[in-house]
Amino acid sequence: MADLKPDVKDEPEFIDTNSLDDTKTTPVLDQGSVDPVYQAKAHVLNNAIQQIGMGKYQWELFILVGFGWAADNMWPIITSLILPAVALEFNQSKPPLLSLAQNIGLLAGAIFWGFGCDIFGRRLAFNATIGVTAVFGLVAAGSPNFAAIGCFAALWSVGVGGNLPVDSAVFLEFLPGSHQYLLTVLSIFWAFAQLLATLVAWPLLGYRTCSAEQTTPCTRSQNFGWRYFMIAMGGFSMICFILRFVFFTLYESPKFLMGKGKDAEAVAVVHKVALKNRKTSPLSIADLEVHNVDGQQGTDAAAALKRKLEKINLEHVRALFRTRKLAYSTTLIMFIWAFIGLAFPLYNAFIPYIFSSRGASFGDGSTYITYRNSLIIAVLGIPGALLGGVLVEVPKFGRKGALALATTLTGVFLFASTTAKNSNSLLGWICAYNFMSNIMYAVLYAYTPEIFPTKDRGTGNALTASANRIFGVMAPIIAIYANLETAAPVYVSGALFIAAGVLVCLLPFESRGKASL
Repeated sequence: MADLKPDVKDEPEFIDTNSLDDTKTTPVLDQGSVDPVYQAKAHVLNNAIQQIGMGKYQWELFILVGFGWAADNMWPIITSLILPAVALEFNQSKPPLLSLAQNIGLLAGAIFWGFGCDIFGRRLAFNATIGVTAVFGLVAAGSPNFAAIGCFAALWSVGVGGNLPVDSAVFLEFLPGSHQYLLTVLSIFWAFAQLLATLVAWPLLGYRTCSAEQTTPCTRSQNFGWRYFMIAMGGFSMICFILRFVFFTLYESPKFLMGKGKDAEAVAVVHKVALKNRKTSPLSIADLEVHNVDGQQGTDAAAALKRKLEKINLEHVRALFRTRKLAYSTTLIMFIWAFIGLAFPLYNAFIPYIFSSRGASFGDGSTYITYRNSLIIAVLGIPGALLGGVLVEVPKFGRKGALALATTLTGVFLFASTTAKNSNSLLGWICAYNFMSNIMYAVLYAYTPEIFPTKDRGTGNALTASANRIFGVMAPIIAIYANLETAAPVYVSGALFIAAGVLVCLLPFESRGKASL
């Protein structure tokens, strides 16, 4: 992962600007959707990144951004896995309060890091999000009471909440247009995180945890499994942070710098990426400044002051509603994220409970069966993420077709799970649900940042993530007062997924085969 200086024997490959296939840099958004000066310069930078191609820098970034994808799925799963043990040890009558604390932290993180990375840049947020998660995840292992673990869950979730809004922006802004499908493939890390959490939890939580059937009080010494589990998962996140911060140099996004009026710095970053990829780029400052004719991006003191003031107003938000079509797109994608934000945690957070309680009624609710089933479900998420990467590139189907189909089928399989007559049939339906939901998330995480311009991408990601987290906060509240012994949460979740699938069909932009602005 460490930066390597090019071998002096290796001559960098010089790029011919006339050899570019311009079809790979056709913008996703319509002409006039964003500032014309910005759009012209973004097209120049897209060409430059496409000319450099997919190289060492992007592949290293692919792995490190994958850590953020993993954290986004892994830590909510961690909360759901430790929930029964924590409730027993601290004699908590309303365990979903822990999930509520987590979702409040996720909301705060999505807002702070998502909006913030459009103001103070991607580099700080990229490293800090996973660092915050690791530190508070490790500290949480020493929690003396339920209030403490709730506070630490909220704090580690502030880091988790910023991972996807920031990481998707970072990766997309260095990707050649021909390789934007890799945003979808990144979800293999999301699926792998579920598998890792389940594998680690099985020996620690499965056999070093108080039993709900025991008649004596649950003591800390009997219930140390969840604390070991937190140390293991916090340690994993700390390793991810060290690999990002120590062994990799993240350059600031060229289009972010250009959007701030820093053309020279944007060009310098393009040349650094080219050097890392053993190539050279002919891009010059003049290639960008030539587009200042119709809308000069000022560099004098007055213009600098104006840009500073823009940091504290709603300029980035207003830009996402600049035209009727862009406003329609932004609103729809926020509603899609919101519906999924309630449906997913309402069902997923209580899968271990469902398996245990339903399994017990079927006569096989043992610890072994519960964790075995969870492991099978996790494994099926990996091919789902890979299939998503294939579907988004299918002509006349693309991102919208894959997302609509996967989201709708996710809801359909949830409804079907209510017909299970034994634990094996329940497992089959939930496996189908998890397979389709991994395709859904793989496409959703790729499509969303593609339809926002770079200078406002962090804000757009923050809006969608915030809508997702706000509705996610409702899930544990519903769980506190709902009867989990019935199929009601399943029906609600299924209906929300199907509604989201219908909304996807109404989205105005298809980003397959086009470069993001």
